[in-house]
Amino acid sequence: CDTQRAMEDNYPGRRYGANDDSGSIRRLKVRLIVITSERFLSNESSAINQLFDCGLEILHVRKPYAGLEESENMLKEIYRSFHSRIVIHDHFQLIEKFGLKGVHINRRNPEIYRKSGISFSCSCHSLDEIITFQKYDYMFLSPVFDSISKIGYRKEFTAQQLSEAGMKGIINDRIIALGGITPEIIPEVGRYGFGGIAGLGALGSEVEENGNIDELLKRFGELITICEWQ
Repeated sequence: CDTQRAMEDNYPGRRYGANDDSGSIRRLKVRLIVITSERFLSNESSAINQLFDCGLEILHVRKPYAGLEESENMLKEIYRSFHSRIVIHDHFQLIEKFGLKGVHINRRNPEIYRKSGISFSCSCHSLDEIITFQKYDYMFLSPVFDSISKIGYRKEFTAQQLSEAGMKGIINDRIIALGGITPEIIPEVGRYGFGGIAGLGALGSEVEENGNIDELLKRFGELITICEWQ
């Protein structure tokens, strides 16, 4: 994509996307996961297709107020070749129909969806929960920093707590940092031992407010470049 070419000019010899020249996915040093907005946005499916085309590894579709038909229609608008990179938070019956990557267990859907060959993830809000939920393939921990998308949603952990959790192996490559993720703090996330970051507010505000896909791709490029260099 155009944004990718521009970023490559700033980082000679390095691609900012997770796609290599053959089109396959290359694992970033700090994994980047994008979470959708709760509500449907103008040109959202087009933006998602472009993010995947620029190297997005995993998308979490979180639409807690969407019905089955609305969710299904959204997935139909995303290119089939990208379906295996999508994790859903609701309507788990769509997994088989669309060949999706996995499910994210949450308060609305607390029971593990029993199907082999898919990923299982969940959200944690304390270090104790991470220890308890070891059966999951990966876990979100939040809020690690002050939230961008949720006003007043403040970080729950001190730097010392995160450092100690990293040294003990509680924070590891299966733990994804969520909450207040900006380009400036990604190096800090890597030092704590997190395996990745989940972006919502740092990516979605421009599209949510005015449908500015170009700005979304620019922000994505900034984030994924830093993730690759950590």
